[in-house]
Amino acid sequence: MTLATVTPSILVVEDEPAIQELLAVNLKHAGFLVARAASAEDAWAAIGTVLPDLVVLDWMLPGQSGVALARKIRAEERTRELPIIMLTARVHEEDKVQGLEAGADDYVTKPFSPKELIARVRAVLRRRAPHLAGEAVEIDDLTLNPATHRVVAGGQPLDLGPTEFRLLFFFMTHAERVYTRAQLLDEVWGDHVFIEERTVDVHIRRLRAALESSGHHERVETVRGTGYRFRGA
Repeated sequence: MTLATVTPSILVVEDEPAIQELLAVNLKHAGFLVARAASAEDAWAAIGTVLPDLVVLDWMLPGQSGVALARKIRAEERTRELPIIMLTARVHEEDKVQGLEAGADDYVTKPFSPKELIARVRAVLRRRAPHLAGEAVEIDDLTLNPATHRVVAGGQPLDLGPTEFRLLFFFMTHAERVYTRAQLLDEVWGDHVFIEERTVDVHIRRLRAALESSGHHERVETVRGTGYRFRGA
């Protein structure tokens, strides 16, 4: 998962052009970035290039099935946390169980309501990737709103650059966990961006400077020999 943008990206894997178009149009209208694939093979190639934030995956695809692709996604370290919503005409309980056991986070049957699908997408993102749900996050009197791109501490707005904003967003939604510089590069800059790990240190210093007036700079802790942690309590 990446915070290279706070607009969630959805990969739609659907071989029926009319349904693919319906999905893409409605997801775009709901504010998501959308990529498309008509087969499991094309989808895997797309995922290999840019990791999306969620996959809407049709069960029946030409060649490799959606279930097989879901299992492949779950088997790889880079993609195993990627949220998946399975889309299918199968309505029997055993089919639903099979899809969920393959790694799907949710299961939507055809025909479906676009509004219901959007609600399911938001619910899965809220559960699996809260930093992409578009909701404000708060720790004490520090509030970050991804929709308005504003940060407020003690009632006073803070001026953060775009990278520091994404870094703080990630920290606030993943508080108390230690992350290496390499992990922060993958999560905040994107896993296909090649930047020196020490670049993280520069932006950590800028973030601390921006938070210093409110006293929240002390939350950004250096863990010697490992990386950084954001103190939530």
